Amino acid sequence: MTETPTPRPPLTILMHARDNVAIVANDGGLAAGTVFASGLTLREKVPQAHKVALVDIPEGGVVRRYDVPIGYALKPIPAGSWVHERLLRMPAARELDGLPIATVKPPAMPPLEGYTFEGFRNPDGSVGTRNILAITQTVQCVAGVTEFAVQRIKAELLPRFPNVDDVVALEHSYGCGVAIDAPDAVIPIRTLRNISLNPNFGGEVMVVSLGCEKLQPERLMPPGTIALIDERNVADVGTSADAKLDVVCLQDEAHVGFMSMVDSILRQAEEHLERLNDRRRETVPASELVVGVQCGGSDAFSGVTANPAVGFCTDLLVRAGATVMFSEVTEVRDGIDQLTSRATTPEVAEAMIREMAWYDAYLERGRVDRSANTTPGNKKGGLSNIVEKAMGSIVKSGSAPISGVVAPGEKARRKGLLYAATPASDFICGTLQLAAGMNLHVFTTGRGTPYGLAEVPVIKVATRSDLARRWHDLMDVNAGRIADGEASIEEVGWELFKLMLDVASGRRKTWAEQWKLHNALVLFNPAPVT
Repeated sequence: MTETPTPRPPLTILMHARDNVAIVANDGGLAAGTVFASGLTLREKVPQAHKVALVDIPEGGVVRRYDVPIGYALKPIPAGSWVHERLLRMPAARELDGLPIATVKPPAMPPLEGYTFEGFRNPDGSVGTRNILAITQTVQCVAGVTEFAVQRIKAELLPRFPNVDDVVALEHSYGCGVAIDAPDAVIPIRTLRNISLNPNFGGEVMVVSLGCEKLQPERLMPPGTIALIDERNVADVGTSADAKLDVVCLQDEAHVGFMSMVDSILRQAEEHLERLNDRRRETVPASELVVGVQCGGSDAFSGVTANPAVGFCTDLLVRAGATVMFSEVTEVRDGIDQLTSRATTPEVAEAMIREMAWYDAYLERGRVDRSANTTPGNKKGGLSNIVEKAMGSIVKSGSAPISGVVAPGEKARRKGLLYAATPASDFICGTLQLAAGMNLHVFTTGRGTPYGLAEVPVIKVATRSDLARRWHDLMDVNAGRIADGEASIEEVGWELFKLMLDVASGRRKTWAEQWKLHNALVLFNPAPVT
């Protein structure tokens, strides 16, 4: 006979001693009339992860969480009330002038030495966590042909090359029908270029082109900038101006019929597969990890459990000499003062401010109000507005100084903690982190999402134990144990760090890899359509 679990006592989580709201931690929320140990009584049912007023808050009074004003009461809110977005006026956005610049000077963290993983060393010095053949496309028009060819490659060729992990088509919606010479067109072009050079692709660049598109292969991969391996020039990968770009052009007159196009792709792919198959994993230091951290389907537990654990892990990675990127402009914009104060130099702080100002102007052009973030699911998960969401999002970055800024589509050029300027959209953010050189991805979620990328392993971290139980074969780490009192932030952070080394080494596959849950790339294209 199955025993009924003992109900947990009513529990709230307070983020700071000066906060006047806390979130309900119990699964399923708590009913009206629930009495806490403090004597506080709920005046109404409060769902899990939603806020309860700890004291009477007058009309116009500050609602404080994370010791930050997340809103102002639109009417009196008695103690014990459910505090949600309909009761709050959102604070104005923080101005971008008069910010603290490189004022936080934390003591240097001791190096974390002796941690390694088994990776694929590339000729340009980067390290892959997977050994993948990526087929770049210059334009959306070729996507169907390329996908057909990829399925044949996987069925007919890949079994002959056991050291190659996968074959992926870098499908996107760019390449033609756009103002290709507009100033902002550089963003999607360099994004696709740098994705093609991701460390997990081993320096093998293969391109499928239609022929008539605006984004010609030579424009995508200019001579002297491509990383290319061919039989004559293996030693000069990424440096030779004479390297020949491997392009299959579907409009080439040599192609007679659909299958001749497909056969051409297979012939070229076989050459790349042979070279990739000769590669072997070798022991490399943990400093070779390039980790992107991101959250999606967030809830109010994100900033309590999963994101703080990721932040602790971020500090471990930085101590180990690795590169960690956090992102999502609209999700950190309201905490810009926290970021500029942590910059290592005034130049890094100014770079962050420029990226925020650019995005402010971009949203203004589209007449997009910042209240558009959060989503309906975020609000159902207890996040009232973007200010509250931002505070929980920033903690993924840990406490290390921010040593650099990566503009959209650019490649990360230094180690340490970096701010990679991306939109908050999950897939645009992931796409831009791929372009920056990410070889491992960490994704936290409270509401749940089957997000995945074909190009890098994605480790999924659940913010709540209820989600981890229900999605037991989609979540890799249950950070909800922190709220349950079963594990500390530090313990889950160390668990995540060690899991990263196993996943990077190929000893473990994430659930997204096992199920092959891979979403399409989305290029950030602020240039006009023609």
